[in-house]
Amino acid sequence: MTSRPSSSSSPDSTNFRDRVYQIVRSIPYGRVTTYGTIAVGAGKPGAAREVGWLVHNPPEDVAKNCHRVVNASGYLSGGWSFGHPEIMASLLKSENVPFKGEYRVDLKAAFWEPESDLTATHEMDDFEDIAGPE
Repeated sequence: MTSRPSSSSSPDSTNFRDRVYQIVRSIPYGRVTTYGTIAVGAGKPGAAREVGWLVHNPPEDVAKNCHRVVNASGYLSGGWSFGHPEIMASLLKSENVPFKGEYRVDLKAAFWEPESDLTATHEMDDFEDIAGPE
């Protein structure tokens, strides 16, 4: 059994959380992205599961986009966070996101990748962390 990531508030975990939430807020209407893509965009490849924990209980301003996060094969793996996968599917269908199966979106048609400007923003944050305040 896997456990939840610790809720430590070290600068690294706080920066990662903030980056994840920034990316989730940016997912456009009618598009989806994956937990792994968000992890890479937030600077922590291989942390898809940690992204899953973060989007499972997000702040209110992030929650409105969490239905747009799916697993690597397009499956609505986070659907139970909404009470039932049908609720997540309904939200996505209302945005005209195409499906390949009952609870699997067509990633080829609806996939969104975080833009490079989001990556550049967190790279500048990293530089500021290293350089320190002026």
